[in-house]
Amino acid sequence: MFRTALRNVLAHKARLLMTVLAVMLGVAFVSGTLVFTNTISDAYQRSSAKGFDRVDVAVTPKYQDSEGDRVGGRADLTQAVLDRAGHVPGAASATGVVSGFTAVADQDGKLVGGDWQSAGGNYWGTKDARYPLVDGHAPHGKDEVLLDSRTAERGGYKVGDTVRLSVDGPVLTPTLAGVFTTDDGNVSAGGSLALFDTPTAQTLFGKKGTYDEIDVRAAAGTGQAALKSELDKALPARLVETTTGRKLADDQATQIAASMSGLKQALLVFAGIALFVGTFIIANTFTMLVAQRTRELALMRAVGASRRQVTRSVLIEAFAVGAVAGVTGLAAGIGIGAGLRSLLGSFGASVPDGPLVITPGTVVAALAVGILITMLAAWLPGRRAAKIPPVAAMSSVHAKATTKSLVLRNTFGALFSAAGVATVLGATTMDTDAAQAPMGLGAVLLIIGVFILTPLLSRPLIAAAAPVLRVFGVSGKLARQNSVRNPRRTAATASALMIGLTLITGMTVMAGSLQTAIDKMASSAIRADYVVSMANRGPLSPDVADKVAAADGVTASSPLRNAESRIDGTTEFLTGVNGSSIGKLTDLKVDDGAFEVGGSRVVVDKDRAKDYGWKPGSHFTAHFEDGKARRLTVAGIYEGNEMINGIMLDNKVLTPHLKDPADMQVMVRTAGGTSDAARNTLTKALGLNPAIKIQDKQDISNDIAKMFTTMLNMLYGLLGMAVIVAVLGVINTLAMSVFERSQEIGMLRAIGLDRKAVKRMVRLESLVISLFGGVLGIGLGVFFGWAAGQLLGTKMPTYELVLPWARMALFLLLAALVGVLAALWPARRAARLDMLTAIKAE
Repeated sequence: MFRTALRNVLAHKARLLMTVLAVMLGVAFVSGTLVFTNTISDAYQRSSAKGFDRVDVAVTPKYQDSEGDRVGGRADLTQAVLDRAGHVPGAASATGVVSGFTAVADQDGKLVGGDWQSAGGNYWGTKDARYPLVDGHAPHGKDEVLLDSRTAERGGYKVGDTVRLSVDGPVLTPTLAGVFTTDDGNVSAGGSLALFDTPTAQTLFGKKGTYDEIDVRAAAGTGQAALKSELDKALPARLVETTTGRKLADDQATQIAASMSGLKQALLVFAGIALFVGTFIIANTFTMLVAQRTRELALMRAVGASRRQVTRSVLIEAFAVGAVAGVTGLAAGIGIGAGLRSLLGSFGASVPDGPLVITPGTVVAALAVGILITMLAAWLPGRRAAKIPPVAAMSSVHAKATTKSLVLRNTFGALFSAAGVATVLGATTMDTDAAQAPMGLGAVLLIIGVFILTPLLSRPLIAAAAPVLRVFGVSGKLARQNSVRNPRRTAATASALMIGLTLITGMTVMAGSLQTAIDKMASSAIRADYVVSMANRGPLSPDVADKVAAADGVTASSPLRNAESRIDGTTEFLTGVNGSSIGKLTDLKVDDGAFEVGGSRVVVDKDRAKDYGWKPGSHFTAHFEDGKARRLTVAGIYEGNEMINGIMLDNKVLTPHLKDPADMQVMVRTAGGTSDAARNTLTKALGLNPAIKIQDKQDISNDIAKMFTTMLNMLYGLLGMAVIVAVLGVINTLAMSVFERSQEIGMLRAIGLDRKAVKRMVRLESLVISLFGGVLGIGLGVFFGWAAGQLLGTKMPTYELVLPWARMALFLLLAALVGVLAALWPARRAARLDMLTAIKAE
């Protein structure tokens, strides 16, 4: 039986090639994902580990919890703490670390490095071992700065040049005192690092006389654990905590692995989709192969082969196919992993240098996926063939499915579909977090149910295309009959395309609806022409609001200043605004009372009002970070949204209680509305600052929606894999269908059907099957998009379903294109059959 199985594999090389390709694509995606994510993770871990080589123990401040009416905060690492840490037994040296956001502009005024990777820090003394100088000298005073060598090269700077940079808003123009090298992973990944002397860094980052961290080096012969123990004895435990360098490196590695897990899971989901689609093709292929060899298998049964041996022979064939697909898929996956890493550069990102990582787990996963998926998909056709009695197989009595089996299939399909629809609808009534698992389960049940019902659905849907097919005469009529002749095969072929289009349509519906909701939110909540913010969404210096207010053409402006407070023993963040102008800059719907901010009068969003039981006229006491309190009165209750919410009070009341006031953004209204001239005026007023964004309402909307757009574009690219697999499935089905119908095609040719008509018949059959899958996929995608939107609507009042008719038409056109392309080779093969040879075929 083993030799027979291998001979069958070699005898059907051409027919099994596309099955191998289908499995190979899925395996390549899995192994490529693992290679890519392991390589990136390893590169960052190696880079970050180098950064901890010079840290034996790190001392960091503890965050004090808020209690009662006291607002918590971070303990200060003062010079006294630094001095004490440097003199404990076993310590060789102690270095104070200060860090913060620093945006560096190149010679053309453009930001160097990513928004989130633009960092700044302090250079310790005259020779900092962390940052070896390759040119120049250590910085002295506020007018000197150091840049890492990559940033200096990209920015076009050399020692002695004036550098344009910003920390929290105002533009600084220090002289480049020197250039250094660093193992910092963010710099290796395309970011920038600027260093000032310690007093300057403390002043710029709002940490006068204090440090973010103290790095302690151990003396020779002292271990990290021993040094940590001595530091724990010498330093106040309620204010600081100590961590060994080894623990920091391990924690960093864990964080990197966790951050990569999301990307890995997303990519593996798409790999699973490709494999899921490929499973239909494998099952379809083996079903047809086994059907073609029914008499052969029956003869084997007649001469003594058992059912298990017949099933085993089919599984041996599947093992051989899966092994070949697994090995070739692994090789292709390694190439995909390397290609994805190189592709990051085209998106303006880079990663630290490092080798391509191919772990034993990746090899095992690739082979296991290829072999197991193929064998599982082939098991049912093999088992089904083994159960056919030899006499029935030889006389082809088994050929058609019984009415009982079809009724049973349709019953199961209806139950799965009903359960899926009910679960999805039930999930739409739940809380967003609780609904995710039921929504996913319902989607899987519904897709399985529709797949089971596809043979039943194929007849009425394909019959609907009959009027169009009649235009093509006999070829059209034959194509329709061939499409419904074997509804199970048609269903399996169309389902591959259905799944891909379900996902892509659902995501497109959600993305389009979200974009519209965000546009409405921005236009309905904001009257301001522009919103000014930092590129990294960090705090702005109060100087920015002052410069904006003084700019030509500005008629109203207000900073949004956040501060922590305690209200009734609960931590609440307050938003400080200019009470006299905030009403001109926002257009929030007021549910009760008046939108009036000034003195002790504040406005609150309706969610907080509900939580605290407030209404217009209610009084409450806010305790600020300086320990003082103020009794405030609720003037009005408004409908908040994702952009504006919380408790708003006048900055004249809030600012005196803040140690270091900082704004999250500044809202601006100009005399002439939005225009290039107004934007240029604001840009010049802020000193052509590369770290500051000046956005109108559409910019804000696009910025928020960017992540959905990026995700959608990624989805289109990744689901292209599923479409390719679906094309292979249609080609496979049609090729085998042509082989099965060789005698029939020969008879049609003999009675007058020419080669062009035969080609047209096969092409139309392929087109009908593909459009059938496309219609099902788009219909399911719209349903899932609507259901997910119902959940989003509970968090976003402006959300409403928007159907992207143009995109859906494009997807249907894509399905038709799949059908046309998939039919090219089978149609040509059918037309080239020799009619006499075909008529004699069995």
